[in-house]
Amino acid sequence: MEFRSLEEEILYLEKQLMTYDYNELNEHLAEDFLEYGSSGNIFDKKAQLDAVREDKTVTNSIRYTVTYFNIKLLAADVVLATYRSLRHNNNKLVLRSSIWKRNEGKWQMVFHQGTFAK
Repeated sequence: MEFRSLEEEILYLEKQLMTYDYNELNEHLAEDFLEYGSSGNIFDKKAQLDAVREDKTVTNSIRYTVTYFNIKLLAADVVLATYRSLRHNNNKLVLRSSIWKRNEGKWQMVFHQGTFAK
């Protein structure tokens, strides 16, 4: 897929991960991935993959709207993405931040945090 900008590419990847597709998560979460979830729980890559594999009602039916998306280049191969997501099934607004690192030519998420917005 061809992207006009790095911001467009990272936004695309963020939205791909919101589908909770096992293959997408496996490819785009770094081996040392860590998440501080809006639930207050901490997840690693294995926990995310196990949750998707075990959940037969997979949350890919949940739709999100992303607003205020922005990236900041932290290093030549490291990007901070910040945005808001609105989960349509329960109208939860979450402030999100992700750190992406280019590993062997592809972007992988190494850190993510979600915090409920007021």
